[in-house]
Amino acid sequence: MKKFVALFTLAMILALPVCAMAADTGKTEGVQASPEFYAKANLETLKGKKLGITIQSLQNAYWAGVMTALGEILQAAGAEYTIVGCNDSSATQIAQIENFVSAGCDLIMVHPSDANAVEDACAEARNFGIKVMCWDDPMTNTDANWVLNNTYLGTEIGKLAGAFINEHYSAEKKAEVTVIGYPQTVILLERENGIKQGLEETAAGKYEIVATTAAIEANLAQDAVETILQAHPDCKVFTGIGAGAMIGADEALQIATGGNIPEDMGVFTTDVTKQQLGQLADPTYPAKGIIGFEGSDEDTARSCASMFALILSDSVGAKNVFRAVAPITSENVQKIMAGMK
Repeated sequence: MKKFVALFTLAMILALPVCAMAADTGKTEGVQASPEFYAKANLETLKGKKLGITIQSLQNAYWAGVMTALGEILQAAGAEYTIVGCNDSSATQIAQIENFVSAGCDLIMVHPSDANAVEDACAEARNFGIKVMCWDDPMTNTDANWVLNNTYLGTEIGKLAGAFINEHYSAEKKAEVTVIGYPQTVILLERENGIKQGLEETAAGKYEIVATTAAIEANLAQDAVETILQAHPDCKVFTGIGAGAMIGADEALQIATGGNIPEDMGVFTTDVTKQQLGQLADPTYPAKGIIGFEGSDEDTARSCASMFALILSDSVGAKNVFRAVAPITSENVQKIMAGMK
């Protein structure tokens, strides 16, 4: 029986162009995903298959949107599936993986709270002949990993913010910058470090990072930005590692400015949701740029389902499959919104 545990209102994901930029995969070997790569998948492979999916959290808009769309695609394909969130608890996630093994799943997908912590549980699943896919981390005990180069992703966010700084600031008038990260999770720390790298590569000498804070959910990001503004009222550039960072920062800055956003104020993140997209299109919010992935929520979910089919048919061709990224700004937001569900 399909089960879908959701603790957040459904939100849709940004519809990005398919011709996204390929990430620099560095030293990790793998293949770069493309429309042709996903076209190899036959979703009929999923019919009658039992799938167990455990993700870090269902309490943010990005995952709520993608997992809802994924459930719809799996149901249409005739798969039996369970989607659960572990609330960022490795112990909970290990227990979920063990339950999937006991249930006789054909494939388990894990979006790990801590990849190292779930390696043994994934190895045990594979010992029972169960295929295992990881979303986000290049794990060892898997059949395939669907990953981003998170340092590269962060660098692209930083470069987008850096270009904005170059337009509005100078060495004599430096931008005050906040970085909203989440160092508790390795991949998000990589994004945070990448943001700093991208800023330095693009706008060296024209900015100062006056604050860093940890917040993955919008309400926490809003509270953090409100506190930062008390200490740094001239801080106008905010970068972050996910949807919550943009949504929360946008709300705090809109309140602080009364909706009169100065041209030198901007927010830059990733993990695009419909709410972020709407804020980007609304001049009363400071959202200026987003780095996103495959496309809409349905595009990302269909790509993920294609990964399942390729893994089950032993047709991936590589251990690591790298997702592509691309920017969205005010220049293409209307076109992208037109493609939203």
